[in-house]
Amino acid sequence: MTATTIALDIGGTYIKGGVAGPDGTLRDSERWLTGAERGPDAVLDTVVAAAAELAERYRPAAAGIAVPGIVDEASGVSVLAANLGWRRLPVRDWLTEELGIPVAIGHDVRAGGLAEARLGAGRGSRNFLFVPVGTGIAAALMVDGQALAGSHAMAGELGHLPVRSGVGACPCGGLGCLEPVASAAAGARRYTAATGEPSITAKAVGERAAAGDRTAVAVWRAAIEALAGGLATAITLLDPERIVIGGGLARAGEPYFGPLRAAVVRRLAFRTAPEIVPAELGHQAGCQGAALLAGDLLTRAERSMTPSTTAPARTVPARRRPG
Repeated sequence: MTATTIALDIGGTYIKGGVAGPDGTLRDSERWLTGAERGPDAVLDTVVAAAAELAERYRPAAAGIAVPGIVDEASGVSVLAANLGWRRLPVRDWLTEELGIPVAIGHDVRAGGLAEARLGAGRGSRNFLFVPVGTGIAAALMVDGQALAGSHAMAGELGHLPVRSGVGACPCGGLGCLEPVASAAAGARRYTAATGEPSITAKAVGERAAAGDRTAVAVWRAAIEALAGGLATAITLLDPERIVIGGGLARAGEPYFGPLRAAVVRRLAFRTAPEIVPAELGHQAGCQGAALLAGDLLTRAERSMTPSTTAPARTVPARRRPG
């Protein structure tokens, strides 16, 4: 089987992989354990091995990779991926050398926003905010189909807006950040702290809140109110016409979205609230976005190359150990 592109989405627990045909739609998804506990070296080796496995099986023309943290798409460098232990790694060039095909790199949330813009809940919107709510909270501001990275490739850190006092320090070092209150992981942690019950999930907390569990209701409401504060700030600054909520909580339905919409409206004194909708692509958004980035890379190459021109030779930095 021949694929146009292959794609990888590097997560803290799993590396998701997939294959896309000429239309850019992802199929034949696979995954590998990231193994971040083995150290940054082992993570990089796993990424390279997974990409090589897909490339050997499908013979693609290009590859795309979505990476968490701070990503400089222009240079192809993973500036900082704290959960992976990566710092200043030229991931794009190393994979290009390993695979022998062009490689596109993107930030995982911006890649997910691209996928939702073209194939998901962002279709038909000129500008919208893609907000995955999972272990953490981030955002991608999509304008005319493109994600804004900011001047230092750090735009979209919605989870680190200071929105609530008295919640202690965030792992980022800040105080009052949104993420320790409003993320799915935070909801589960706060319920466990209040009840002593271990191994609870955010989904279970939401279900218990709907059933009237007073502790779950308090945790659920606090998460929704905090997120609404962050979204209201983003709306005031950015004026999106739509907000697309991704991550696990996107599947929570009206018990989550109804109160969230109402809480956002209460905070917008003179503005009309944008529509707030669940994402459509689920956990595949980042990988699908990586496939689209790879397809765009091929399109640009086809436009720039003519039969009389050849691509210039490129010097690939020697592979060094991450860390």
